[in-house]
Amino acid sequence: MSRVIKVYSTSTCPYCATVKEFLKKNNVLFEDINIGNDAQKAREMMDKSGQLGVPVIDIDGKIIIGFDKEEIKKELNIK
Repeated sequence: MSRVIKVYSTSTCPYCATVKEFLKKNNVLFEDINIGNDAQKAREMMDKSGQLGVPVIDIDGKIIIGFDKEEIKKELNIK
């Protein structure tokens, strides 16, 4: 069963880049959603998380705010 993973980010956010690099390093496929140029996706992220800041990671509906490495590892069963 494949998981649906979305990373809401902007092109200027260093933590977003860190999250994406971490996921790539662990061979995790994800959809990168740049909210900097998509107001509709920004609204979607705010509705899901209540947050204005990025990154927001959506793993099958579980919302993780910021680069919470331990929480991401736990959710994705990464050792």
